[in-house]
Amino acid sequence: MKKLLLAVAVSAAASSASAVTVYEGNGFTYKLNGDLQVQLRKEIGEDEHADIEFDDLELKNYVSYDLGNDMKAFGRVDFGFKDAAEDKQDGSKLEEAYLGLAFGNTSVSFGKQNFASDEFGIEEAYELKTVNEDRFDGMSTDGDDTIRMDIELENVYLVASYEMDAEGEDSENGEYFDLFASTNLGDLTLAAAYQNAKEAIGADSYDTWGISASYDAGFATFAADYSSTDDIADLYNIAVSFPVASTTSMAIGMVNEDFDAGDDITEWYANVTYKFPTQKNVSLFAEIADSDEDGADMGYLAGMRVKF
Repeated sequence: MKKLLLAVAVSAAASSASAVTVYEGNGFTYKLNGDLQVQLRKEIGEDEHADIEFDDLELKNYVSYDLGNDMKAFGRVDFGFKDAAEDKQDGSKLEEAYLGLAFGNTSVSFGKQNFASDEFGIEEAYELKTVNEDRFDGMSTDGDDTIRMDIELENVYLVASYEMDAEGEDSENGEYFDLFASTNLGDLTLAAAYQNAKEAIGADSYDTWGISASYDAGFATFAADYSSTDDIADLYNIAVSFPVASTTSMAIGMVNEDFDAGDDITEWYANVTYKFPTQKNVSLFAEIADSDEDGADMGYLAGMRVKF
């Protein structure tokens, strides 16, 4: 489930405020994050049956060294166990592995990591079945040979990334150039993203772009985005999220994906999340969703999440 926030480049690399600091001393820091989510789910579709699913099931390791003069060296290694838990593979999946240097408000990192376009999106669903989250999700948003730069200014967040084609190497998986920018104007958050994608050596390249807006009205947050991939599809999101109590929030949204050579599909969802008042990182949630795809029946899910 994505949320449109003004992300923080260097502090994000340092992991969330809820991370466990395993060790800190002499300029060295080691932090550990976890995101554990288990849900009972019946997917949207025809003749689907309920089962137990995992999303997410991750452990994230972060290390950093203070180099002085407002410089920092950092690294991250993240493992996901979702597919192993669902008997789709043995062992863990390496999700991110990169090193980098931070210079004040700017960081540069190299390795296996998310593209700049992964920051884009406002949808509030726990799960989507018949459509993509946005058109960047319909292409690719992470790679193995990625160089990424994050810049955090006072009210602007900028990200650029380049995935090398690595022709002839085991990590060869296409060439991608991505940009993302977001800014806050009072209670209004605006964002834009762009990707030029060549999915294989010698293949045609595709341009994907997107814009989004989110407005915090106090009693509710209203958000929308639009993204498009040349000659493939257009997609738009509309979402509203609002508190119903100090511990409980709800979200309602709709996603429409219109394929140039296929169907126009709309999926809608509504969910509720309860966070325990004494431990905000422990939550319960439930969601219903449906789609106008041919033969699709309504789906639902309910689950629990623990993170740190």
